[in-house]
Amino acid sequence: MGNKIRLTAAQAMVRWLSVQNNEEGQRFIDGVWAIFGHGNVAGLGEALQGMGDALPTWRGQNEQTMAHAAIAFAKGNARRRAQAVTTSIGPGATNVVTAAALAHVNRLPLLVIAGDVFANRRPDPVLQQIEDFDDGTVSANDCFRPVVRYFDRITRPEHLLTALPRAMQVMTDPANCGPVCLSFCQDVQAEAYDWPDAFLEPRIWRIRRSQPDRAELAEVAEMIRGAKSPVIVAGGGVIYSGAEDTLSAFATRHNIPVIETQAGKSALAQDHVMNYGAAGVDGSGAANSMAAQADLVIAIGTRLQDFTTGSRTLFGDAQLAGINIQPYDAAKHGGVTLVADAREALDALTAALGDYRADAADPAIRASWLAAVDGHCAAPCDTNALPTDAQVIGAVQRATGPDAVAMCAAGTMPGALKLLWQPSRHGYHMEYGFSCMGYEIAGAMGLKLARPDREVICFVGDGSYMMANSELATAVMRRVPFTVVLTDNRGYGCINRLQQGTGGVPFNNLYVDSNIEVQPQIDFVGHAASMGAHAVKAGGIAELEAEIAKARDRDIPTVIVIDTTAAPGPGDGLEGAGHWWDVAVPEVGETDKLRDAYEVYLKNAAKQRLVN
Repeated sequence: MGNKIRLTAAQAMVRWLSVQNNEEGQRFIDGVWAIFGHGNVAGLGEALQGMGDALPTWRGQNEQTMAHAAIAFAKGNARRRAQAVTTSIGPGATNVVTAAALAHVNRLPLLVIAGDVFANRRPDPVLQQIEDFDDGTVSANDCFRPVVRYFDRITRPEHLLTALPRAMQVMTDPANCGPVCLSFCQDVQAEAYDWPDAFLEPRIWRIRRSQPDRAELAEVAEMIRGAKSPVIVAGGGVIYSGAEDTLSAFATRHNIPVIETQAGKSALAQDHVMNYGAAGVDGSGAANSMAAQADLVIAIGTRLQDFTTGSRTLFGDAQLAGINIQPYDAAKHGGVTLVADAREALDALTAALGDYRADAADPAIRASWLAAVDGHCAAPCDTNALPTDAQVIGAVQRATGPDAVAMCAAGTMPGALKLLWQPSRHGYHMEYGFSCMGYEIAGAMGLKLARPDREVICFVGDGSYMMANSELATAVMRRVPFTVVLTDNRGYGCINRLQQGTGGVPFNNLYVDSNIEVQPQIDFVGHAASMGAHAVKAGGIAELEAEIAKARDRDIPTVIVIDTTAAPGPGDGLEGAGHWWDVAVPEVGETDKLRDAYEVYLKNAAKQRLVN
């Protein structure tokens, strides 16, 4: 029968997590972000305190942003490590729902240990309990069900014997990877049980590499051999597979241009001869030119969201082959599927294709585009004018070294960075599956914890900064250095442009167009400094470059504020940049501008490819 040890359920959980390792021998759950309340302080709090450095606990400022940091850590580790977040019941738990949705959309591991009501129901209703008048089993944590890959409510200690391995299986499954919520009843956390010693033994979790099916491989190889102008769309799955070198060799050997999604950008460095840049709505002239003339699109490790496909108008009549570990994604848009690990699929295709070479890649298109980007991002001649986002990006690019990682999540900057940032390999980190405002600063901290060897540059607009900035204080306390470039265009400049581009008038986005009595004069430098960060206002592009260089020598975050214009978009004036995006325009309205926008909308919508 073996020996047993008597522990509370919470003590057993944290001991178990502390000995779950990845293939490199690292603890898979690096540690636990915690804000304690009555739903987790007595049970999990006591258990975590007893673990010490064997499973470290970190205090954050907000449950959602703690989870953002954990997600960025997982993304920065290419899903090979993760972090946990524990909350009390009620608002502490529901604060994490948005972050769980972010992890779900982006296919990233996150362990949420949410305190719950009493399983024995004696004190019902307990403080912060949500009562469903028709279902006595419902609690606030049921909000997690649609936004996690695995949900379990722990109402008996022995439930952990199955729930914990299932949670790890999900987080290490390349096809089903995503967030997990273990809803942990607070009385059960403190309940003792006799645990088998074998349950608490160390375990290694390997991420499987699924091999391609022979028939699917033969079909896709035949499609490639028959194509004259194929193009590869590289998604985040390339990076999670560790297939960067394989993709580089495959594209070069077969002369197939590579275009990038937000998640796939920097799988190949920008200076790779087969990298034609960003695809789609926020795409480069070179990439979208390759896509438009392609007779075969080879989508590798991508969800093919609307920004990548130009809302299904970018790829014309090209055939589509979907190479993906997840069959759901491989089959999108009617693609011919090759369900396999990206690296294994490319190796197998290389063997099947022999000396096949496409004839579509024109290096002059790529060179012309990169030259245009350099001009677009150059320092402004008029130093009195507010700089554009492109000029800010150019300044940061010039002031950083080859190890710099640009990161962002929402607003104008994601499109601008995808279009204009020229990274080295792994020099780009974008959360654009959920495009969650407020991810940026917490995400920069998590990314720096994952990649301490890289210079992390966090681009954030004033709108996103106002939504969530408190983990800046956490980064100061933990001495996690990164650089925040805070572009202030006095409101939600990105959505203001979209509002006008779809026939509307400026309304409720920029402060000047909002129903307020006084225009705010927010002292972002003073605010960031009050949390302990080094903060400074850059008077222009030259000062921005100088402050970026100074920040490298600090062991705390640096916040550099710079005023920017709200008017032009990231690719305005840049020939060939961008593509149509389907944002529904009102069918009827009062202005000629709106009616004209609707006519343009109809013309573009007619090009959408709904069936292959």
